[in-house]
Amino acid sequence: MTENTICPGCGRHCDLSEPHCGRGKEYHRTGKMPEQRQGKKQYHEMRMAHYQAADMNDKLIINLRELGHMMRMLYEGKASQKRILIILNESETITQRDLTERLGIQPGSASEILSKLESAGWIRRTQNETDRRTTDICLTDSGRELATEALAQRRKRHGEMFSCLSGEEKQELLSLLETVCADWRSRYSEQDHHGHHKDNDHHRGCDHESHDHRGGHGHHDGTHGHGGN
Repeated sequence: MTENTICPGCGRHCDLSEPHCGRGKEYHRTGKMPEQRQGKKQYHEMRMAHYQAADMNDKLIINLRELGHMMRMLYEGKASQKRILIILNESETITQRDLTERLGIQPGSASEILSKLESAGWIRRTQNETDRRTTDICLTDSGRELATEALAQRRKRHGEMFSCLSGEEKQELLSLLETVCADWRSRYSEQDHHGHHKDNDHHRGCDHESHDHRGGHGHHDGTHGHGGN
């Protein structure tokens, strides 16, 4: 059993050596966890009672939702500067159109963020030679250095996130998650976000593209469980 290094002060699961909430800081300083305010304590007890009364399927969903919430909290947004730098670090050059599609954001939003990165000296934009309607983007030396640092931080975070599991347990969890992901992709890919089957939606015509399930939490890029590419 490895020593616990996660702060119990709140649900953010900060490193015990660097807590961010007031209760965590006091615990780090004194070794004693201060009492929760009555409102929060009652809310926590209510949630626990709800969880204990839930059936197995509901408990699975509750845990997945909780994990999803924590991943959104731990990770940069889908169009954050760090995420863009990491994506750009995967190749020498990418078109602005391809990058925008990969991020899943509007072209105007992408242009705004890229302008900030360019002003900071982290990227370079040039007109594409074959398609003058789009732009090629590449990292500068300082941008690649920052991207390498961000990627190292992400890998460290990934290791911390699963440090409670052994190698065998990680493999078992991965296998189960891949099974569920494959089933959900097959079972629900023909439904829209409101649960309606696409082929019955006459308001959108007959030629529909299947949903993009690259990111279960809205910020992945074609990988399962890596959360922030």
